[in-house]
Amino acid sequence: MIFVFGSNLAGRHGKGAALYAKQNHGAVYGVGEGITGSSYAIPTKDENLKIRSLDDIQYSVYKFIEYACNSPDLEFEVTKIGCGLAGYSEHVIRPFFKDAPENCHLPDGWRD
Repeated sequence: MIFVFGSNLAGRHGKGAALYAKQNHGAVYGVGEGITGSSYAIPTKDENLKIRSLDDIQYSVYKFIEYACNSPDLEFEVTKIGCGLAGYSEHVIRPFFKDAPENCHLPDGWRD
């Protein structure tokens, strides 16, 4: 199972799901987007830890979904990306995952 979490572009996995990913799923310090170990980082903050725009986050989610579609042999446990330290509400972020394939296990209520 690949743990999918919100990160920052600097790859400073110091809090929340990012810290958990570093400690438990091989997320690599300095890698702020993409797959490392058994984790996949979706950046919700920039290199300076400022919250990224919704358009930028949506594009990163799109890249993740493309990766998941091209990796049908993998299973992905998606956390509530952007809804913790980045501060976005679920109803804003959830639609970004509407095209996620079945190998993506989304948070409860995110697959409508």
